[in-house]
Amino acid sequence: MATTAAALYRRLENARLPFLERARDCAKLTIPALMPPQGHTGQNKLPTPYQGLGARGVNNLASKLLLTLLPPNAPFFRYVMDDFTVEQMTRRVDLKGKVEKALGKYERAIMSDIEASALRVPLFEALKQLVNSGNILLYLPPKDRMRAFKLDRYVVKRDPMGNVLDIVALETVAPDTLPEGFVEKLDAEQAHKFANARSRDKNLELFTHISLRGGRWVIYQECMGLKIPGTEGSYPKDKSPWLALRFTAIDGEDYGRGYVEEYYGDLKSLETLSKAVVEGSAAAAKVLLLVNPNGVTSLKTVAEAPNGSVRAGKADDVTVLQMDKYADFRVAKEMIEEITQRLAFAFLLNSAIQRNGERVTAEEIRYMAGELEDALGGIYSILSLELQLPVVTLTAHRLALKGTLPTLPKNVKPTITTGLEALGRGHDLNRLDAFMERVQRMGPEAQRRVVWGELLDRTGASLGVSTDGLIKDEEQVQQEIEAERMQMAMAQMGEKAVPGAMNIVRDQLQPGAEANG
Repeated sequence: MATTAAALYRRLENARLPFLERARDCAKLTIPALMPPQGHTGQNKLPTPYQGLGARGVNNLASKLLLTLLPPNAPFFRYVMDDFTVEQMTRRVDLKGKVEKALGKYERAIMSDIEASALRVPLFEALKQLVNSGNILLYLPPKDRMRAFKLDRYVVKRDPMGNVLDIVALETVAPDTLPEGFVEKLDAEQAHKFANARSRDKNLELFTHISLRGGRWVIYQECMGLKIPGTEGSYPKDKSPWLALRFTAIDGEDYGRGYVEEYYGDLKSLETLSKAVVEGSAAAAKVLLLVNPNGVTSLKTVAEAPNGSVRAGKADDVTVLQMDKYADFRVAKEMIEEITQRLAFAFLLNSAIQRNGERVTAEEIRYMAGELEDALGGIYSILSLELQLPVVTLTAHRLALKGTLPTLPKNVKPTITTGLEALGRGHDLNRLDAFMERVQRMGPEAQRRVVWGELLDRTGASLGVSTDGLIKDEEQVQQEIEAERMQMAMAQMGEKAVPGAMNIVRDQLQPGAEANG
């Protein structure tokens, strides 16, 4: 008997449990709503941390990752075609600029579709989950908005190389939304359960199973142990809209590790110290007056005296209770500052890159910011492979099916560029600028050898600017050059003709010219 999606989900839950518990522990110190405790509902209260640095760090790092992975109005990828392929397709190597221009159009069309799909809102929530728990399941439907499944809503099985073999996602669905063909197949027990859920206005569990079979992704949905008609389908291996992402990949593990887990010790220490200081400060702030029972001052007189009143008594009979814990609080405060500084560096907070001083230059801050961002360079590698590349591939495939974009040759593939400074074709532009600086230093002879039309095409492609109608083609340039030559020739002929005519007029006006004629 074939294993149902529900049975597979229950079997794979045990392997997910340790990762889920760690994710919940990390969420308690950052943003508890990211991974609530088991059985949590909207009516329950979530724990509130005593420090806000964890939440600030998660939001800040997720924002930086979002701007890096999906920069606004700038392509985070480029299509690459090597010189041999260009020569094979065009029979000319000097047309590489034209090819780059065409690929730039292709990239801009894909980026326009990605911008229109409004990926940033769900992707930001997904990145916060990745930073906290290290795992998220994304579904990119062809028409609707992207959906994100938290770690407590799906299970995954990978091979030793880290490739996904099975994914089972868990959702809840209202009974009335299920198709009629599914309801008709229910047996007596299932029909009773279905009717009971409908009468009590309860939802049913819906499982979506995605598995790799024979080099293709096979998908179906199941409810109450039965497949739902019309939900079966398949995708090519590199065109699956279901993306099981990891923040940090560990060999041999089905799930990833979160960034917060790496600094859990500092966050836990900061939470404990912050709680102690907050509670101790509240106790120290309490004002308690003690009156000597054997003194001449009456307790009632002190308790009932309004502010600024005059009463008979002895000052030595009344004392204020104080906590001599300043030294202890100072040690805790210094430790909190040290841990805060370490976590600020870890989560790329701006406070970590500015030293305490009267004169801090902007270049110093820029340099330190670059150093911190470079330290996270390895994080981008796995996200570029598991997130950016599939998004580009799926978008290009969908546009090709619509007929909006042509299908590219197989040897033309997108290359993902990552890093806060390496976005899209910016590298090419920097190289072109450096090349032209060297050419200018070489003098006019080197500049005469530059094919300026090719340079303009490549510069436009690097900047992501469409040069259609902006740059003249070779034929138009040649026509203008010929027109300028003709104008110069006409002007020279006119200059020669005018002196001759003036000589004739002068001869005619000389005395005796008519008589001599």
